[in-house]
Amino acid sequence: MDFGITFPSYIEAWKDAQVAEDSGFSHAWFYDSQLLYSDVYATMALAAEHTSRIKLGTLVAIPSNRIAPVTASAIATINYLAPGRTILGLGTGFTGRNTMGLPALSARAMQEYIEQVRGLLKGEDVLFREGEAERWIRLLHPQRDEGFLNLDDEIPIYVAANGPRAIAVAGESGDGWITTARSSDGLAPGLAAHADAARAAGRDDSKPYTVILGMGCVLRAGESYTSDRVVQRVGWATMPGYHAAWEAEHGPGSNLGLNLPVMADAFKAYIDPVADAAGSPADRRYLDVHRGHLAFLKPGEEQFVTEDAVRATFTGPPEEIVDRLQALEAAGVDNLAIQAVQGSARDLIDEFSQHVIAKM
Repeated sequence: MDFGITFPSYIEAWKDAQVAEDSGFSHAWFYDSQLLYSDVYATMALAAEHTSRIKLGTLVAIPSNRIAPVTASAIATINYLAPGRTILGLGTGFTGRNTMGLPALSARAMQEYIEQVRGLLKGEDVLFREGEAERWIRLLHPQRDEGFLNLDDEIPIYVAANGPRAIAVAGESGDGWITTARSSDGLAPGLAAHADAARAAGRDDSKPYTVILGMGCVLRAGESYTSDRVVQRVGWATMPGYHAAWEAEHGPGSNLGLNLPVMADAFKAYIDPVADAAGSPADRRYLDVHRGHLAFLKPGEEQFVTEDAVRATFTGPPEEIVDRLQALEAAGVDNLAIQAVQGSARDLIDEFSQHVIAKM
């Protein structure tokens, strides 16, 4: 199994990516969420300049954040700096759109975008639409020796997908699959659906390179799952479920189809008085909900970090984490993208390199 470290695109993440590279991590992944983090491609450019082996990928870029030629140019620029070790991960959008009060894109829109970007990265002419206008576009200086971009080294496109329609797009158009499924029961149907879609599209239906997004902490001897250290280390990573539940029930832009009213109402009871006390308008509550998303715990969110929530992450004694990962590897997982945050990334890298990667 490959091990990736996943950053919420803080501009100095290159310093932690350097340490991860030296500690046995094979990939560094970077979130694309423009109202929350530093620019993903600026962050990746610095990481590219300061590393030499680790692969660098978006996890994940959101089509609506940038038009297709901008994304193609951006990732081809990273590929110039890190030739042959660049990956473009694409998805329909969660915080990148929910923080603007917008729902995730449709799977169909994502697929059209993927095909446009793929064509550009192959050096092809692509028909680009803007309103009523249709125009042919092409990356005009694609060779690395021209000093701008690098299309000489292939840039694979991985597709983030959990629902059936998005998984079908991953099978039809992707070079790899990114998922939040973290059990063999969740992986098996997704892999089968991916193979069906690839076969129907006349593509190779063998198992795709599969990345799972996770978070975790290696427990010390005698340490509980809800110790102060563990809550601070992984508590922020348990909160997106509450954010998504709130969006589904109370947000202006959710189309996630979740039905978690108890979680949604519990978070509403927490966030409303906090936001009201700060003078935040009610019609912008989604901004208050997502502040800190996969970056830090807001004061008071600790109440939602239960032992069950922590156990659902890759937190536990080292031998238990290794056993879980070996089972996932046997089920088809190729890459664990373990989530880090600014300030504690080095601790995570050290723990996982010594107690997990070394034993895998």
